[in-house]
Amino acid sequence: MAAPASAPGHELFIYYRAEPARVEAVAGAVQQMQAQLCDAHPGLQARLLRRPDVRDGLQTWMEIYRLPDGASPVALAAAIERAAESLQAHLTGPRHVEHFAECAS
Repeated sequence: MAAPASAPGHELFIYYRAEPARVEAVAGAVQQMQAQLCDAHPGLQARLLRRPDVRDGLQTWMEIYRLPDGASPVALAAAIERAAESLQAHLTGPRHVEHFAECAS
């Protein structure tokens, strides 16, 4: 069975941790990956954030993807994680993927 298409306002939040000494390597690799993903998936919007503080010797990073209308969150999350395999060498621990939808107002 195919994954359902998303309604407007769906976003993926992916967070992970990395050593502060790797800030430039992580930022560069993720930004390049996000640019390639946005080119491959028209309408996809990507952002990259990181906490300014260090906890337990690590920084927390957050990738945010706003899905284009009609995109499958499951399929797009899988594509993002395939693209992110090369990032693992820069990270400490796993990547965590969360899917959120806008609330009706």
